[in-house]
Amino acid sequence: MANCAKCGASLMEGATFCGSCGAPTAAAAAPQGGAPSASTSSGLASNVAGALAYFTIIPAIIFLVMEPYNKDRFVKFHAFQCLFLAAASFVLFFALSIVAVIPVIGWIIGLLLIPLLGLSLFVVVIFTMYKAYNNEKFMLPVIGKLADQQASK
Repeated sequence: MANCAKCGASLMEGATFCGSCGAPTAAAAAPQGGAPSASTSSGLASNVAGALAYFTIIPAIIFLVMEPYNKDRFVKFHAFQCLFLAAASFVLFFALSIVAVIPVIGWIIGLLLIPLLGLSLFVVVIFTMYKAYNNEKFMLPVIGKLADQQASK
């Protein structure tokens, strides 16, 4: 185990920041696996743009249209994955709202599944933002493969 250069606290294996004082470690300076985090001409790194693509569908669309980002395969992948995730969640919420109209059984299903789907969607978006920020290309089932095909075009 290494020690923090600033406060001397013990660091976990592969830690990029000290858990005690928050100072960056030597591992923070080294690039991690995945896509390169080179800054684009506007100064926004690829990993930051990939993470911001999940914020809503608006940054995802902007990144697919704007010049420096629409050429970066890493940013395109995360933008397309965000758009496909939004479309899939829209379809699921719509289907559950139709089922929720059915008396008694539908009401119970709607009251249980719609909030659960919303919470799980929130967790997935936060997780994919985290993975994109760490330069990892995390592929969601089915959606990830479609996004990868679109990003490679």
